[in-house]
Amino acid sequence: MFKHIGLKMIVVFMLSGLWLAQGDAPVLAADVELSPDSTLEGILRRGELRIGLEVGYMPFEMIDKRSGLRQKEIRHGGFRRKGRQLSLMGFDIDMGIEMAKALGVKPVFVDTLWPSIIPALKLGRFDIIFGGMSVTEARKQHVDFAEPFMTVGQTVLLNGKHKATVKSYKDLNDAQFKVVSKPGTTGEEAVQRLIPQATYETADTEIEGATRVLDGTADAFVYDYPFNAVFSALHPSDQLIFLDDPFTDEPIAWAIRKNDPDFLKFLNEFLAQTKADGRFEKIYNKWFNSTDWHRFMR
Repeated sequence: MFKHIGLKMIVVFMLSGLWLAQGDAPVLAADVELSPDSTLEGILRRGELRIGLEVGYMPFEMIDKRSGLRQKEIRHGGFRRKGRQLSLMGFDIDMGIEMAKALGVKPVFVDTLWPSIIPALKLGRFDIIFGGMSVTEARKQHVDFAEPFMTVGQTVLLNGKHKATVKSYKDLNDAQFKVVSKPGTTGEEAVQRLIPQATYETADTEIEGATRVLDGTADAFVYDYPFNAVFSALHPSDQLIFLDDPFTDEPIAWAIRKNDPDFLKFLNEFLAQTKADGRFEKIYNKWFNSTDWHRFMR
């Protein structure tokens, strides 16, 4: 077990190392002072970085049907599949592994149902939320966000029978259209705010919502561009039309418990370093600009 001063020095060296690796980049973390209740203290004591997410959000976190190929053990938390272990792959998995390496600890991915993910963070079931969480004013009341690492927007998967009449999300603003999204997401918020006249129904998972459009039990699925783009690529069909022009602008970022400046400082410097040294771009291209991984998804 580390003493407090030992933990402080370890993180000082880790944060400094993020920048020293760049050679002429400034050592921004040289004056790090950890507070006794910083999340970083607990991470280092446990030797684990516990990352909350919900499996199934392509291409961020998905089940990998291969086994033993990468560091991707999962301990399911929240309210489902407790104790079961699965192999994972995706953008968030690779970034989580890099983040844990920067701290010298093991990554543990905790699968949690999305509507309960912020309460679970507050209860201490994990240290940080991944999962492509959009930064919203409502969420800022409950969590603090690191700097956004990308921007996404809502798009529409449309059943092919509406090809001639529905050209944008605005055309769905009518009770005759059954529009699906996932509860607790900005997709749901976009439907309720921007097309309130549509007949709205929820789906427990992204896959369920998109599949309902494909099989004709829903007219449209409103969700983030990355997921809808991957789903449409994996399910080419005349029955599925991807309206790929995002109609919202949503920065996404890692979320942590409020009032933890030490952890927030680490996250922002880690993100800046991965972008500076090319790791972020490499991981981004692997999952967003390539289809090589499609055949391994389950």
